[in-house]
Amino acid sequence: MNKAMQEVLFDFIAKYVSLTADEKNAIVSLDIFHSFKKGVVLLKEGQKSKNSYFVLKGCIRAYYVLDGEEKTTAFYTEMEALTPPCVISKTPSEYYLNCIEDSIILISNSDMEAEMNSKFPKFDLMCKMLAEELLAKQRIDFDEFKTSSPEQRYLNLLQKRPDLIQRVPQHQLASYLGIKPQSLSRLRARILEKSKQ
Repeated sequence: MNKAMQEVLFDFIAKYVSLTADEKNAIVSLDIFHSFKKGVVLLKEGQKSKNSYFVLKGCIRAYYVLDGEEKTTAFYTEMEALTPPCVISKTPSEYYLNCIEDSIILISNSDMEAEMNSKFPKFDLMCKMLAEELLAKQRIDFDEFKTSSPEQRYLNLLQKRPDLIQRVPQHQLASYLGIKPQSLSRLRARILEKSKQ
C-alpha cells in the first residue's frame, strides 16, 4: 500500500482520534487496503457479506435491479464509509455495489473490527462517532429526497457534491435522481438557461 494513501487515511482519522505510531502500524499490518478497477462488482444481490467499505480514492455506486432496470440509490466517494444493511441484518444483500472508477478502498469485516476495537478502544470510539455522523447524514439526505422535486435534488447535488455531476455517467445520475436520462438533459438545459438570465 503506498505511503500517500496511508497518510490520507491517517489525516482523516486524526479528525476523530489521535493515533500512536503503534496504532498506525497496527492499521497498516491489517492488509485492508485494496485497489479495484473500474467496473468491479464488490457485492451482488443475494450475496452474504461481513464487509464494510471506506473509500480512499474513487467512487462506489449502490443500485438495485428492478424488472431488469438498474435503480441507483447512492454514490460513495473519497472519505465516505458504508456498511451494507445485509451485514447488520446477516441476510443476503438486496442490492449491488460496484466501482464506477478505479478505486482504492479499505475493506474491513466485523470480526476484524471486533479484534481491533478490543485491542485499541480508540477505534471503537471512532467507529461509533463515524456511525452516528453517517446516520445523521443519511437521515437528512433521505428527508430531503422525499420532499424535493428532481430539479431541487439536482440543485442540491450541484451545491453539495458538484464533483459527482462530472464523475458519474448521465444515465446513473438520472436513475439516482429518479428521472429518465432525457429528463435530466432537459432539466440541465433549464437550469443553465435560468443561470444566464
